[in-house]
Amino acid sequence: MKLISWNVNGLRAVLKKNFLDYLATEAPDVLCLQETKCTPDDVEQLWPATYTTYWNSAEKKGYSGTAIFTRTRPLKVTNHLGIAEHDREGRVITAEFAGYFLVNVYVPNSKRGLTRLPYRQQWDRDFLAYLKKLERAKPVVWCGDLNVAHTELDLANPKANMKNHGFTPQERAGFDAIVRAGFVDSFREFEPGGGHYTWWSPMMGARARNVGWRLDYVLVSAALRPKLKSAFIRKDVTGSDHCPVGIEMK
Repeated sequence: MKLISWNVNGLRAVLKKNFLDYLATEAPDVLCLQETKCTPDDVEQLWPATYTTYWNSAEKKGYSGTAIFTRTRPLKVTNHLGIAEHDREGRVITAEFAGYFLVNVYVPNSKRGLTRLPYRQQWDRDFLAYLKKLERAKPVVWCGDLNVAHTELDLANPKANMKNHGFTPQERAGFDAIVRAGFVDSFREFEPGGGHYTWWSPMMGARARNVGWRLDYVLVSAALRPKLKSAFIRKDVTGSDHCPVGIEMK
C-alpha cells in the first residue's frame, strides 16, 4: 500500500500545474490532501475512476480543507474531531479500513506573533486524545501538514527560528507528546540525517537553495512499524510550496 500526503496550497491552483500528471505517475493507493481551499463543487474536474474522493471543507470559503482519494472504499469516513471549536475549518478526515484507521490532518498554524499558539496547544492535546481513542480499536496511520518542525534536523536554520511559529518549544513539546504516546515518525525510521525538507518559503530562492522546513509527516502506531517498507519525500514535485511525502506498507 502506497500512501501519499500533500499540502497542495489550493487544489484549484495546483490543478493548473502538475497535479493530475503527478497523480498518474505516482499512482498512490491513497492520497491525502491538505489546504484544498475549495469544496468539491468548486472544482470542475472528473477525477480518475480508480479513486473515490472524500472531502472536508472549511466553513470559510477558500480556506483550509482536507480531502482523501482512495482506491479502496473505506468501511466508514468521519469528518472532524467532534469538538465544536476545532470543527469549523475542515482540518480532519478519518477513514476506517479493515486493518487500520487513516487520519488526514491539517494542523492549525500558530501564526506570526504566536497569536494562535494557545489554541494550537489545545488542538495538540485534543487531537492526540482523539488518535489514542481510535487506537483502542485498531492501529492508526495518520499524515498531513503538522505545521511544526520537530527537531533541529527538521529545518535549515534552527537557531534563528527558536521563537518563531512552527518551531517554538511549545509546538515541539506537542510533537514530543505524540512520540511518547507511541506514534512513529516514519521518515526518521529510514533517514536519521538532516537536510530533508517538505516546505520552502517562496522568497529568496529558498527552494532552489534547499533552505526549508520539514512540516509534513506520516506517522504510524507502533504496532504497524513492522509493516513499513519505506518512507520518502518527493522534493522534486512542484506545484505547491510544500512537496508530497509518503510511505509504503506491506
